[in-house]
Amino acid sequence: MTISIPFAVLLMAGMVDLSVGALLGFCGVVAGLTFPSLGVVGAPLLALAVGLTVGLINGFFVSFLSMSPIIVTLGLLTLLRGLSQWLSPQPLFGFPDAFAYLGSGAVFGLPILTWITVAVLFLGWVAVRFFAIGRHAIAIGVNRRAAYLVGIRVKLTGMLLYGVVGLAAALAGLMSIARINSAPSGSLGAGIELSVLTAVLLGGVPFTGGRGSVIRVALAVWLLGMLSNGLILMNVPTEASLMVTGLVLVLAAALDVLRARKI
Repeated sequence: MTISIPFAVLLMAGMVDLSVGALLGFCGVVAGLTFPSLGVVGAPLLALAVGLTVGLINGFFVSFLSMSPIIVTLGLLTLLRGLSQWLSPQPLFGFPDAFAYLGSGAVFGLPILTWITVAVLFLGWVAVRFFAIGRHAIAIGVNRRAAYLVGIRVKLTGMLLYGVVGLAAALAGLMSIARINSAPSGSLGAGIELSVLTAVLLGGVPFTGGRGSVIRVALAVWLLGMLSNGLILMNVPTEASLMVTGLVLVLAAALDVLRARKI
């Protein structure tokens, strides 16, 4: 959900980022490599800065240079995955105890990671509901030219939205390595972009943008999580779980077409 909420707002604006899984893994590896030199504060801050920077780069290519978001982010996906494996051919582990506590500790009976996820959901809801960025994203998704004519800074807004998605991917990377106390470059974040896209489409955000609700996206994430956990408890093989995820994605796309026809 940490990535799904800002990703949903980006898709509301008619843009997409398929590099979030690779960026998650890359930022996790960056943090894992720099813990010995930068410490428990510096390494996570560097990872967040890297995520924000990569997101802004995506936004610059897509918004200011008008390049295809699918091509740009797929290219970054491959690049970042390769960089992660080049920087750390072997899994990293043995992080500081203070950081590992982030993945195992609890506050008021709830895991710290859950509190972070709830905070991201709340901030996303507030941004879309009460701040201009949410209205601007939807306006851009409805009609990019019209949004520009009414004074919305379309290119800058798009770039900032990509930056927030990159920052969220970095945060998700830190949460992931804290939870498993390891940073395996080959598998960390693999397939996350598919899960995020499935949840966002299932949550009612069309691929063309123009409308959506972060609450419905959060419910879709919860539904997919329940489905995944149920399959694990039923000892369903991994390949079957992947097929189910693919079918859900197709179903979400089909529901989007049906909603568009009703409108």
